[in-house]
Amino acid sequence: MSGFAEALEQARDAGDLLSGGAFSQETAADLDGSGLDLRDCRFQSCQFRDCDFSAAAFYGCTFTDCLLEGCRLSATYWRNCRLSGCKWDGADLRRSRWKDSTLEEALLRYVNFTSGVWEHISVKGCDFTESALSEMRLKKVILEKTDLTGAELFRTSLTGMDLTSCTLDRIVLSETCRELKGALINAAQAAVVARILGIRVEG
Repeated sequence: MSGFAEALEQARDAGDLLSGGAFSQETAADLDGSGLDLRDCRFQSCQFRDCDFSAAAFYGCTFTDCLLEGCRLSATYWRNCRLSGCKWDGADLRRSRWKDSTLEEALLRYVNFTSGVWEHISVKGCDFTESALSEMRLKKVILEKTDLTGAELFRTSLTGMDLTSCTLDRIVLSETCRELKGALINAAQAAVVARILGIRVEG
């Protein structure tokens, strides 16, 4: 049994609370961490596959160079967390809520964030290729050098956001592209939006 799996079992006996743990190079699959309350935990180079963390809460946690592939993280709550260099391809983060947190240099391809909430979130150098980001509520979110190629943004308002450093190729929007109303985009991105709207741009 891995150190994290053992700590998880102890947390179940302690009212589902796991506090102050430091885990490095842990490997686990199909673990049940649903409903856990994780506080000030640090994860370094850990690999979690197909684990269930649905409805768990993360406070002040850091994930560095970690793999959370295909994990179930729906209805999770994240506050004051930092995720750096992680790979979360195919994870389920529907209805997850994020506040005062940072995502940087992370691979979040084919991830489902539908109906999630981001508040005071900094996203830098992340890849959301083909991810579902529909019907989300965003407040004071910074998107910098973020790849949104093929991402679904249906009914997610980007008003007031600077998207000029982001990749918007093949993004999925409503027919009127209302999601981009009030957002800042560059000329090349405007051409992408024009194609979505069926507008031909010459010159």
